[in-house]
Amino acid sequence: MNADQVFTLDVSQEENVRAAIATIFAQEKRIDALVNSAGMTGPTNRKLEEITWAEYELTLRVNLFGTIWLTQQVVPIMKAQKYGRIVHVASIAGKEGNPGMAPYNTSKAGMIGFVKGIAKEVAPDGVIINAVAPAVIRTPMNATTSEETLKYMIARIPLGRVGEAEEVAETIAFMASRACSFTTGFTFDTSGGRATY
Repeated sequence: MNADQVFTLDVSQEENVRAAIATIFAQEKRIDALVNSAGMTGPTNRKLEEITWAEYELTLRVNLFGTIWLTQQVVPIMKAQKYGRIVHVASIAGKEGNPGMAPYNTSKAGMIGFVKGIAKEVAPDGVIINAVAPAVIRTPMNATTSEETLKYMIARIPLGRVGEAEEVAETIAFMASRACSFTTGFTFDTSGGRATY
């Protein structure tokens, strides 16, 4: 990959998303896959009434609004191509919730609902959109998660450990490929057995 093919993108700003996708499309002339792994935990180990709206909104802007804006920009391109794969990294917290993480839970649940609905809209045009819902994964994003919160989450994972980024990447690689051709609107769990429904 060349230096001109790497983009640093703040997905919390719609104009940044629009400009980045336009630049990529102008250079490449098509977009076959979008993998959105941008995210933040936001406030952790805090009660709802202790969280400011600014903290809540920033978490929503990165995790949920960024998801919507990225999808809005690539869908017309993919529809015109009659092909596309979109993968959004959600979280098991979007399905089950974690105490003390209201903004994160809200944003990831919204992402899962968004994927379900949009999948039905774009399926006739050859566009597949799914989410992946990891449990706690060893990443820099979790460096600020409190020890108490991490213990709570790991205690609910039957495999008894955090997941590794490579394990999630393998799932995403399938989801973004042509091999994922008959599954859309779905949320794949990479939860170490935490989600068994």
